[in-house]
Amino acid sequence: MKKEKSKTKHSTFSNVFYLLKVMFKISPWLVVGEIFMHTLCTLPGRLVSIIGLKYVIDEVQNGGEPVKILLGIGLILIILVFGETVNGLFFELFVHREREKLDLKLQSRLYEKAATLDIAKYDSPEYYADFILSIENSSDNIRYMLNTVKGYVGEVIAFLAISSVLLTIDPVALFMLLVACVIGIPLSKYLSKLMYERREKLTELDRKAEYFARVFYLPEYAGEIRLSNIYPLLKKRFLKQADEIISTQRKYTRKLNALWFVEEAIINSVIFVFVMVVYLGYKILVTKELSLGDFVATFNSIGQIGSSFMYLTVFAIKNFSERSKMIDKQREFLATQNEIIDGEHIAECKEPETISVDNIKFSYTGNEKDSLNGVSFEIKPYEKIALVGFNGAGKTTLTNLLLRLYDVKAGSITIGGRDIREETVSSHRNRFAAVFQDFQIFSATIGENVALSKDYDEKRVLEALKLAGFTKELPQGTETILLKEFDENGLMLSGGEQQKIAIARVFYKNCPYIILDEPSANLDPISEYELNKNIMDSAKEKTVIIISHRLSTTVNADRIIMLENGKVAEIGTHEELMNKNGDYAYMFNLQAEKYTKSAECRMQNFGSPADLIIIISQ
Repeated sequence: MKKEKSKTKHSTFSNVFYLLKVMFKISPWLVVGEIFMHTLCTLPGRLVSIIGLKYVIDEVQNGGEPVKILLGIGLILIILVFGETVNGLFFELFVHREREKLDLKLQSRLYEKAATLDIAKYDSPEYYADFILSIENSSDNIRYMLNTVKGYVGEVIAFLAISSVLLTIDPVALFMLLVACVIGIPLSKYLSKLMYERREKLTELDRKAEYFARVFYLPEYAGEIRLSNIYPLLKKRFLKQADEIISTQRKYTRKLNALWFVEEAIINSVIFVFVMVVYLGYKILVTKELSLGDFVATFNSIGQIGSSFMYLTVFAIKNFSERSKMIDKQREFLATQNEIIDGEHIAECKEPETISVDNIKFSYTGNEKDSLNGVSFEIKPYEKIALVGFNGAGKTTLTNLLLRLYDVKAGSITIGGRDIREETVSSHRNRFAAVFQDFQIFSATIGENVALSKDYDEKRVLEALKLAGFTKELPQGTETILLKEFDENGLMLSGGEQQKIAIARVFYKNCPYIILDEPSANLDPISEYELNKNIMDSAKEKTVIIISHRLSTTVNADRIIMLENGKVAEIGTHEELMNKNGDYAYMFNLQAEKYTKSAECRMQNFGSPADLIIIISQ
């Protein structure tokens, strides 16, 4: 990953230009307007503080007419008020709306990229951290960049304009000032470098500290924290992380404060103030070459030029450098090339065909051991296959490969004799309906959650919910909103109810293949029995692959494939594998013994077998 990053690293100028180009493409009038309005509103005010004050002071000193003095003061006020008024209206009527538009367009690009990103990218903590950073900072990048660019352009124009004014008043003073600015450039660059280094180190430390923030405020952690002794450990590590942040701040703050003192004391105070005041005092009192108005104009020019110089050489460079790093991550994220790419053939969503898994191998990035190694088997059309095995055997990995969430490292998977890598990704996946262990419920209507689309058939949704065993009352029918993110009256569901909605998705989708990864994990035995029966009844014209640790779910499968250490250990029907008395029989008997003991215990507690319902799916 690091090697890839070094190839895609861009210069600060390149990153700034890239984001400006993106912003200009989305809203050209906002980019041009912000730069123009900032210059229009700041430059006149600065010039007025020099030329306007010089005019008023010279008129007063020379005994000018009161009307001219008042007109001068009035004109100064009009210029200042006009600038502030126009700027305020521009922001209220245009800027806020266009910035929201920029945010929306840029975030849409990021979300679209995230939605098509290879799942394998999430396996890299470094890449995932940069991915999150890119999305979280997209809005800030726009605002910071616009503010910095318009500030930079405005300061350049102000620097040139005020230098031109000072040139007409006292060329020597301008020369001395420019020399002082040049002397300060190395120090300003070093200051910028230190500020960038500090920001870089703090960004990484802040990222780690955010973990503790999530742990302490997200509801899914609340129960564990309150029912265990994990809080002191988390607190200890949080304080350690906080100490690292404080230590880093202290280390850089000492250096920066010392350098800022040197810059203020030597360059600003000595050269910009003391030397220039002595020089101007000499020109007024001794040579009498300058008027009092010239003195004020020159002194104000010095302050304005010094301010512009500081912005251009320290603050702008610092801001550009900091934002450049964020923009670079964003560019890299958007430029990421997927390894799961389209084939040339469009798969047809028709009757099931033979699925052939031929000597496949696969390992996750960073793992030395193969998750799957030499796995081969065949699934005939309409078969009901159960994948079983101990944790880590490779069951879920196998289904991920079938769905092309990952691609095999060696071997092949074919459907109807065609390698699935020859199909377009979307057409291939469209042939499957799948429920994963870590399924998600979205904050949308229950109809949209079942169909996974904004357009759905209400009748089919209700039928799918019925087959999944979902019986909870729906206040607004299929338009009932789930969760409370967007509706305070949203319906909250138990874990079992959420799983039934996820299962309803496979009943709703019209496709030839179904994959169920632990479909009954959150269901009670009665719901599990009903679900298994409905799957077998409603999926007669489909090929079904079920992963389950509850082996009572697997007994009615046409065939059972047992994986062990990434290899096929056993294949056969329930009866065949039980007669073989191998690993499958051992697992099944172990679970059966547990259920039998539990049943005996409950019958003793209830006093009568009639009080206990035991469902065995044989």
